[in-house]
Amino acid sequence: MTQDQKMFVFVGSYAEANTSGVYTYEFDEQEGKLQLLDQTSDLKNPTFLNVDVENRHIYAIGETETDSGKAGEVMMIHFSDEGTLTRFNRTISTPNTTCHIQRDAENRFLVVTSYHGGMAGLLSLKPNGHVGELLDVQTHESIDGATPRVHSTFFSPDGKFLLAQDLGLDLIRTYSIDQEAGKLVPHGDTKAAKGAGPRHLVFHTSGNFAFVINELNSTIASYRYDAATGSLSEIEVVPTLPSDYTGENGCSEITVSADGRFVYGGNRGHDSIVVYAFDEASEKLTLVEHVSTEGGHPRHFALTPSGKHALVANRDANNIVVFNVDQETGRLTSTGNSVSVSKPVCVRPYYI
Repeated sequence: MTQDQKMFVFVGSYAEANTSGVYTYEFDEQEGKLQLLDQTSDLKNPTFLNVDVENRHIYAIGETETDSGKAGEVMMIHFSDEGTLTRFNRTISTPNTTCHIQRDAENRFLVVTSYHGGMAGLLSLKPNGHVGELLDVQTHESIDGATPRVHSTFFSPDGKFLLAQDLGLDLIRTYSIDQEAGKLVPHGDTKAAKGAGPRHLVFHTSGNFAFVINELNSTIASYRYDAATGSLSEIEVVPTLPSDYTGENGCSEITVSADGRFVYGGNRGHDSIVVYAFDEASEKLTLVEHVSTEGGHPRHFALTPSGKHALVANRDANNIVVFNVDQETGRLTSTGNSVSVSKPVCVRPYYI
């Protein structure tokens, strides 16, 4: 970080179209405090965001109604150096509501996923950053009576492959993008345990490993990643909950520290972040701690680019809580600072 750099935090939430749903905050790393800069409406449930920092674009998913019923849409929002939000174009994405959005490194494509539709959709991006047309939809087929629930997609570190987490089918499907044809091309599946419910994935900073948080059975699965084929091979599965916890729980987000030494997972129900240390040599995860998120239903969280703080979005507590990160031990400690925001679902911090 240079002296003149600011950190912006972009937040998506559950919201009606006539209320604010996307927010910009500035984060003061010295004070550990968030300050609201701007907010914008006109999108129903702009839950997940993808941010193109270089071009000052935010891509927000939303919901809309068509003659055929509910559909997904994507809006491009410009943000200024002062954090002001300006809505630009919007496009209907998939023939069902969406829950996640990704963008390729070359700014040619967006990929959205539909939990209720069991599908992944590929959209074009125009040279000016505006959202283009829907190019392809890949709908997952039922397996042994299970309903497909595609929850997220994540690009591999080299951008060659796209890994789609299907919570309903208990699998991770690897795709590539045929750029000329504008198609998603399936390459194979990695099976998770029956009833695991893979939700989100994160790659280790080395690119040799991936970690998947399983929503339904409250576990984290670690995998070796083969960059040549885009395939995963399971190493181990560890619990996200303390052994003595017997209440309801569903996992949410997962992330890795910038040095690759720690893995963080979110628990909704236990309302905690679980911290694991990861040793590359042994390929093993070792439990560090469970930390209360100081609010109900931590839907999402993120480490700041410096790695010094974690920002946790508690949907049911209507707040974002700021934690200090001990970068030597991986442990989290609440700063006591938080901001109130209605039903936050996604929090994205970036240096500007």
